[in-house]
Amino acid sequence: MEWVTEVIGQYGYVAIYILLAIGIVGLPIPDEIMMVTIGYLSSIHVLSYPLSVLFGFLGTVTGMTVSYWIGRRFGKPLLLRFGKYLFLTPNKLEKVERLFERYAQWTIIFGYYIPGVRHLTCYVSGISGINFRKYFIISSIGALIWCLIFVTIGYGVGGVI
Repeated sequence: MEWVTEVIGQYGYVAIYILLAIGIVGLPIPDEIMMVTIGYLSSIHVLSYPLSVLFGFLGTVTGMTVSYWIGRRFGKPLLLRFGKYLFLTPNKLEKVERLFERYAQWTIIFGYYIPGVRHLTCYVSGISGINFRKYFIISSIGALIWCLIFVTIGYGVGGVI
């Protein structure tokens, strides 16, 4: 986590954007801890609270959009070809798609709060072929709430320390 703090300290909001974008795509970056740290840095006036939320939101939405399109373009063909090694038959894949379509909005929004699930919901949204506009609106709402919560937690902790 120290290197994340150093990168943010050196590159500021651009680092927040890039780290969140690549973290949502799936690289191992501790997103929640990073957002709380960003909130703390905002509370001690190293960063601006509104700009921290804004760049966090933009980075998150960018990562989710990239993941959606990767899933849309490559996900289903890969799962159909290699899914048998994961015991995922075409029939099971179809059932998962139907379930996901039915509960997509709740899965996308609440999936933010479960590490790992947040990343998978983006890919599964693309694989299942959910309308991009619908996905974008739902994921943007979830991203904004997620960013506000974690930056605010860090900001509040900074006020106590």
